Amino acid sequence: MLLRDHPLMSRNGVRNWPPTWTWMRREKDKHPKSEVGILKSEVGILKEVVPSQGKPEDRCFLIIAYQGSEYLGCLLFDNRSFCKHITGVLQFCCDRHITEIGNLDLTYTL
Repeated sequence: MLLRDHPLMSRNGVRNWPPTWTWMRREKDKHPKSEVGILKSEVGILKEVVPSQGKPEDRCFLIIAYQGSEYLGCLLFDNRSFCKHITGVLQFCCDRHITEIGNLDLTYTL
C-alpha cells in the first residue's frame, strides 16, 4: 500500500496527499502544478516537516522547494496516531522528491 493510496491518508473522507501547496518565500510564486494544471500535485523536494504544535494533534506541515521558491502544505488526519506516525516517517524523507515519498510502501501499517 503506497502512501498516496493509504486509506488513513485522509480527513473527513477527503484525500490529503499530495497537499495543496501555498507559496511562502524566495523567488516569485511558480504555482506548483502537474500537467493538468492543478495546485495539488506531487512536485518539489521535501525540505522540512513540522508537527502540530497545538491540540488536537491531527496535522503536520510540509515545506517543499520547487523551482527556487518554498511552499507550505498541510496534511490533516482523522486518525491522530497515524498522523504522529506519518509525521515521523516524513521527517526521515527530507531532501527527497514528493513523488518518491508518495511511492513509500506503508503496507506494514494496515
